[in-house]
Amino acid sequence: MKKIVQLIRNNAGREPAKICAEGEDYVLYLYDIIDPYWGVGAAQFNKALAGMSGKRVTLRVNSPGGDVFDGRAMAAAIAQHGDVHAVIEGLAASAATYVTAAAASVSIAAGSFYMIHNAWTMTYGNKDDLVKTAALLGKIDDSIVDDYAKKTGKSRDEIAAWMDAETWFTAEEAVANGFVDKISDSAKVENKWDLSAFNNAPRPQDDSKKWEAFRDEWEVIFQRNLNRLRLHEIG
Repeated sequence: MKKIVQLIRNNAGREPAKICAEGEDYVLYLYDIIDPYWGVGAAQFNKALAGMSGKRVTLRVNSPGGDVFDGRAMAAAIAQHGDVHAVIEGLAASAATYVTAAAASVSIAAGSFYMIHNAWTMTYGNKDDLVKTAALLGKIDDSIVDDYAKKTGKSRDEIAAWMDAETWFTAEEAVANGFVDKISDSAKVENKWDLSAFNNAPRPQDDSKKWEAFRDEWEVIFQRNLNRLRLHEIG
């Protein structure tokens, strides 16, 4: 839970995600955290995808991931739709990777990153509730390993080791290891997500006081989100 709260805190105030069809092209955007309260949730995403039934869909992704359960629900909807083609434009990390893995094809823009790790979620309750959630996360990790192994042809042990280590792949490495099918023709992108919630995220190119100021700017928003979580837990 702490990690997701930090991810929300560090990326608060971004533009709302674009989830829409564009003319005849049927483009669906996932440009936000995967979360039903502070980003794009499965209900919103799946409703948009359902409106494109029977159509070829280009799914454009620039997301640091988020809640595992919403991510899995999105992936199930993509697999059911069938004709969805993912394009990673900056970042596909955490839950965003198995959203893209469910697509019929996956391409990635040069300069983008792809990260896999063990599942995250937000939960609350007594000790029994937390134990049950932990057990469920273990099962979900196993299912994610299966999905990655099917996509890449890698062994389950190798995939699990990468997830345990929180492994970051460049665009070229993601293609070489089979997570992504090809480098896209899109122009090189700039990744502006604050990824400090992750353990091994690449440092931003601008490693200056300006970067630190950007993070400090959202402390008030972080406290606001924490207060919302506390109210949710009390209720």
